[in-house]
Amino acid sequence: MPGIKATDVKKLRDVSGAGMMDCKKALAETGGDLDAAVDYLRKKGLSAASKKAGRVAAEGAVLARSEGDTGIVIEVNAETDFASKNEKFQGFVNNVTDIVSRENPSDLAALTALPFDSNHNVGEALSQLVATVGEKMNIRRFSRIHVPGGVVGSYVHGAGKIGVLVGIQADDTDTMRELAKHIAMHVAAANPQFIGRNEVPADKIERERAVLSERAAASGKPENIIEKIVDGQLNKFYQEICLNDQAFVMDTDRSVAKVIAEAQNDARIVAMERFQLGEGIEKAEDDFAAEVAAQVNG
Repeated sequence: MPGIKATDVKKLRDVSGAGMMDCKKALAETGGDLDAAVDYLRKKGLSAASKKAGRVAAEGAVLARSEGDTGIVIEVNAETDFASKNEKFQGFVNNVTDIVSRENPSDLAALTALPFDSNHNVGEALSQLVATVGEKMNIRRFSRIHVPGGVVGSYVHGAGKIGVLVGIQADDTDTMRELAKHIAMHVAAANPQFIGRNEVPADKIERERAVLSERAAASGKPENIIEKIVDGQLNKFYQEICLNDQAFVMDTDRSVAKVIAEAQNDARIVAMERFQLGEGIEKAEDDFAAEVAAQVNG
C-alpha cells in the first residue's frame, strides 16, 4: 500500500494493539489520518467483539488485592487458558482492578462507562482487547470490601483460579494484617458458605435438623438422647459451612473464631468474598465429530 509509512503503522499498532496488516489497511482507508485510523479500528473491534458474543468464556483470571481497610476482587473471563496468560489480558485485568479501587463503581454498567485511558472507556478498551486477542472476553463480576478502622486481607490461589477477600473489624496492626491474609488462604481452601451461624437461613437449618432427627430416630434411642445426638451433628454441620466454626487450616486444634479472638480482643470477621474462576458457567461440550466434518466440508 503506497504512501503508508512504516513509522505510522508502528505508531498505530502501539496505540491500538491491532495487527500490522489491519493497521496498514486502516491507514490506507483513512488517507493516513492516525486519529481516523484509530476510530476505524475501534469500529472493527466492536464488530469483531459482537461476532464472538455467543461463545462461552469460562477461563480467564481472578485477581484479589487489598491495602489497609479496603480490598478488591474481580473476575475477567476469556475463552481459553492460553488467552488468559496473554500480557495484554493480564495488563487489562490489573488496570481495571485499579479503576475499581479508585472509583468504586456501583455495578458493571458503571464500571464499563468509566475512563480506561485518555481515548477509551473500560467497555471500549475491552472490545479492542477482544479484537486483538481474537476471543470473547467479559468482565463478569467484582466486589469491594471496606472495613472502616479495620483490616482487609486478600489471597489469590492457582495463578488466578481463586481470589478471596476477608474483612476483620480490628485494630490495624501487622499481626492482624498477616492473620487476615492467612484466613483468606483458609477461605480459598475450605470454601465456607457463611461467616457465622447467624447468617445461615432458618429453613436450611430446619431441613438439616429434620434429616438428622429422622436418621437418629431410626436408632430406637430415647427422645432425650436423640435430641443430644441431633444437636451434636448440627454442630458438625456448622463446622462444615460456617467460617467461624471451621478448624483453622494452619492450626486445626483451634477454630477460626478462636484464632481471631486470641489475636486481638473483640476482633471479628465482618466480610468475606470468594471468587472461583468460571464457577456457575456451563462450558460448552465440544462435538468433535461435528468439528471435523465442518473442517472437511469447509
